[in-house]
Amino acid sequence: MRKYSLVADLLREQGETFVVPAHASERWLHLAHDPAYVTGVLTSSLDAKTARRVGFEMTPAIAARTRASVGGTCLATRLALEYGAAVNLAGGSHHADYEGGAGFCVFNDVAVAARVALNEGLVRQVAVVDCDVHHGDGTARIFAGESRVFTTSLHCDDNWPREKPPSDLDVGLSKGAGDMPYLGALRAMLDEMFERTTPDLIFYNAGVDPHADDRLGLLTLSDDGLKARDRMVVEACRARSIPVVGVLGGGYSKDPMAVARRHTFMVEALQRSMELA
Repeated sequence: MRKYSLVADLLREQGETFVVPAHASERWLHLAHDPAYVTGVLTSSLDAKTARRVGFEMTPAIAARTRASVGGTCLATRLALEYGAAVNLAGGSHHADYEGGAGFCVFNDVAVAARVALNEGLVRQVAVVDCDVHHGDGTARIFAGESRVFTTSLHCDDNWPREKPPSDLDVGLSKGAGDMPYLGALRAMLDEMFERTTPDLIFYNAGVDPHADDRLGLLTLSDDGLKARDRMVVEACRARSIPVVGVLGGGYSKDPMAVARRHTFMVEALQRSMELA
């Protein structure tokens, strides 16, 4: 958890501008989640089985944090549409599906933000580029059959979750894959995605857990590999003039400062893209 404050500290030192979001409303949360589950989270009354699936007990503090996280992605969506790019320094909770949370993800912030933007007519088509090392199962489930949202997932196929419901485009890598196979797979995934959809907005889950030092990732990317990944995604979007909403996703190395620095790579790639636009 320390990584979140450390990322903010590093970016303040670089002169980045911050905006504080409002907490996501219940009405917004209902766009992607069962209202009964939302009530259980917000009132700290989830049953034990559901709480175990999430990974921790629901408390008022957890409810406030996750509503702020969802609000951050919703705000970043509006800012990205205005300025070309914006980042939520949290988010990427892609294991939460309509029925409830899972894998330490309470609400699916990207799913909520996408539905808000679509319902308000801010966009007609969105895409999710999920490069967290774990499959984006919750996002895939929420948007199954939703023609306005194109979901992708580039992940370690040998990793959790064991059940991987189909995204619109899935690319699974074998355990131990490093920079070259990863970047080749990403390039092919992006090319196919843009052949199949023309989004008005892209949500980019830039989890740094594919890194070789990550305790849960099982892949072997280097810092340079992660930087190249973020540049590749951002440049592909910039070449098509598509705004990008970045979310942090996972990162579980023992050194929280190292994780925080890796999360800044995505912010730096987006900043450079905006400077070149």
